[in-house]
Amino acid sequence: MKNIYADIIQFRGTHYDFGFKQGEKLKDSILIKNRERQWKVRRPLFRIDQDETQRVFKHLAPFLWEEFLGLQDSLEWPMERVLKEFGGYRVNVTPSGCSIYVGDDYVIRNYDYHPKTYDGRCVAFQPSDGGYSTIGLTQKITGRSDGMNEKGLAMGYTFMNRKRPGDGFICHMIGRLILELCANAGEAADLLKEIPHRGSFSYVLFDQQSDLPYIVETSPRRIEIRQGSACTNHFKIMTEENRRVLEDSQKRLQLIEDNQVHKLSGKQAFKLLNDTDKGVFSKLYGSWAGTIHTSAYFPEDLKAWIALGGDQEPDVFDFSAWLKGENFSAERIEGMVDTDIPFVNMEPADWYQK
Repeated sequence: MKNIYADIIQFRGTHYDFGFKQGEKLKDSILIKNRERQWKVRRPLFRIDQDETQRVFKHLAPFLWEEFLGLQDSLEWPMERVLKEFGGYRVNVTPSGCSIYVGDDYVIRNYDYHPKTYDGRCVAFQPSDGGYSTIGLTQKITGRSDGMNEKGLAMGYTFMNRKRPGDGFICHMIGRLILELCANAGEAADLLKEIPHRGSFSYVLFDQQSDLPYIVETSPRRIEIRQGSACTNHFKIMTEENRRVLEDSQKRLQLIEDNQVHKLSGKQAFKLLNDTDKGVFSKLYGSWAGTIHTSAYFPEDLKAWIALGGDQEPDVFDFSAWLKGENFSAERIEGMVDTDIPFVNMEPADWYQK
């Protein structure tokens, strides 16, 4: 077993200042040193078009471009490198898991991926220059793997396939755009229909007024919207996009759907996903599909629960109180995972090692 942690980052102010502050924290961090080592042995399967990326962000969310400028200034990097590391717009995704369960007043999400990609950062951000305030777990610093905003819109995504990627946004930047730009699930579904998608993912969207969440199936070729309360790693409408091997995804989905008839409380649903003996939690870290965190968002109360690893009691965050100026007292979330693979935010982690 390995002890792991995620830093809690809290910031109120402009996107530029937030980017600059993050750059100061990242400049000499082991996370950046690990990323530098990883790029030496991993050839990027994409290219960065700076002009195109700037044009897209200036159109959709100009304040996010300001965050990139802040990162550029504090890290003293060329913009091309900032966009390569943090931009979230590419002109491939490695297989992963992830499971999402939505109840009457909550969204529970298992984030399943590889330790060498994990930021280990939970961010609460209250921008003063545009966009909604948000809380969530980061991916590639500027993106969000899941989260909730001040309007009570909660979001998580699940991976579908690597087929024929296109020019467009990658999943975690799409998560950030949803949370900062959209007040409810309907607006988020409309945004997903508007923007270009690099890969194929399902986005689960739930707000305070939702009877059933939206599940938006997206690929570079097509977008479909349905409603439902559970999502794993296969499309139900765009079945032609699915991977050939779906047994694990179907098994996790069936387990979740079987339990939904019992109207589980938030605590019971959290344990269903987080307990290692229930069949949803995954230990396949070496296959890019191990559960690193379980998160829960409660749109009505604006509370978030986050746990690292399995069989954990979650840390509870009162986002409503934070929005009124009451900072979280904790500086880290701590947990344990059953793997010896290094975590990129904690220890040397290049692709020569296991």
